[in-house]
Amino acid sequence: MRPKKIRWIKCKPLERCFSPLCRPLSKLESVYLTFDEFEAIRLACLEGLKQVDAAKRMKISRPTFSRIETSAHKKIADALVNVKAIRIEGGCCKIIRR
Repeated sequence: MRPKKIRWIKCKPLERCFSPLCRPLSKLESVYLTFDEFEAIRLACLEGLKQVDAAKRMKISRPTFSRIETSAHKKIADALVNVKAIRIEGGCCKIIRR
């Protein structure tokens, strides 16, 4: 298996765990969102960038960005529908210093 290319992100999230209020965190299953998945959602959904522009910011190809974004959407949907916590951690990322 080929090593993953470094994905560039603006910053790490301020909060790394989001959970439903209906159950204590200790009794919830979790989904794990990587830092690059978090960044893809931020760029595409919050900033409204097109995939090609978001991919350039992360210094990856457009198809790679699409796979990362799709994976993130699937994990977030799983957490919302199945009442799971979302934990943000890991991934092969570096923070862009401007």
